[in-house]
This record gives sequence, structure tokens and C-alpha cells, in this order.
Amino acid sequence: MFEEPQKRLVSHLKQNGYIKSLSVENAFIKIPRELFVPLDLKQSAYVDTPLQIGKGQTISAPHMVAIMSETLDLHTGLHVLEIGSGSGYHAAITASIVGEKGHVYTIERIETLAQMAKENISRAKIANVTVIIGDGSEGLPKYAPYDRIYITCAAPRTPPPLFDQLKNMGKLLVPEGDMICTLMLYEKHGKKFQKRNFGGCAFVPLLGKYGHQK
Repeated sequence: MFEEPQKRLVSHLKQNGYIKSLSVENAFIKIPRELFVPLDLKQSAYVDTPLQIGKGQTISAPHMVAIMSETLDLHTGLHVLEIGSGSGYHAAITASIVGEKGHVYTIERIETLAQMAKENISRAKIANVTVIIGDGSEGLPKYAPYDRIYITCAAPRTPPPLFDQLKNMGKLLVPEGDMICTLMLYEKHGKKFQKRNFGGCAFVPLLGKYGHQK
């Protein structure tokens, strides 16, 4: 039922330059997005747009997931932290790319969404994702350091703890600003960070100690 829409979406993402690598393409083919959207929106699972998942949160548009995956230069065996689990789709894509030798830790502040993400990831038969309930703006020091860290919501500025939780030569990707924000990539070189701007984007706000205030 969803095979043809999925193929069309992947073709669209490749033709528009969002998917550049075979590893990201394979992840988009392997992970069934319809498992990660609400029942009443399944017919829109392969439309390239954000979708509401409840509690004022969204599943990101596929092109944004592709952009972030390519920008982070994900590959097999990486130890990754995701801030903002949502319905679990982005974590599932990342987990597919880093493979069985890699692992994704994803942290979600809203308990019902964290439970949804766990169930969706389990339904998709993905074993290398751990979903944790907590304040993602503080990171997750328990499993640090990480090869890659990314935030799936807009932060007023990059939370300071995330810099400390990143491995040397690791990469940190953050939408900085309000709902309309700028996608910023930081690469760690000892005590210094190389910073690159990857353009405008739109995300729901990051809430928490180092996020926007309610």
C-alpha cells in the first residue's frame, strides 16, 4: 500500500539534492514512515511535509530529516544523541544508518510521546535505539561522549552541556532561534569549535533548562 508513495518520496528527495549518499537513501527505503504517524494521517506519510503527532509536536518533513542526516555525515558504528524523540522516526532513520554496531540515544520531555516513540521503534523492529524521558536541553551525560548530537527542535542557543558531551572531532547540529531558525553545525577540535551555517529552517521550540521558557 505504501511502497509506491515511499519510492516517489525517495526519488523526490534525491532529485532535489536532499539525499546525496547511499546510506541515507537506504535508510529512507528501509524505515516505514507510516508506522511513525498518527492513524488518521497515514495517507500523508509520504508527503514531504511535517505532520502533527500530538502535544503540539510534529514529525519533521522528510527533506529536513535527510538534510540533517547528510549534514551530520552519519556512518556505521557511531554513538549518537538525539534531542527530541517525537514519534521516533528521525531516530529510526539515524539508527538504520549507524547500524547494529552503532547506537542512538534519544531523549524526550513529554512522557506520552516518549512512550509512542518506544512503541513505534519496537514495531519497526529497530533494536539500536534507547528512548529516555527527560530534559533534552541538558543532554544525556550518562552515555557521553557522543560522536554526533542533534536537536530536532529550535533552541534559543546551543545548550552548553552538549558541547561537553561531544567527542573530539564530533559533530553537533542545532536549529538555533525561535520557530524560524538557522541550522548550525559545530565540529569539535580540542577546546575549539568550527561553526558552519546550513541555512534557514522551521521547528517547534525546544523547552527546558537551556531551551525556551514556557
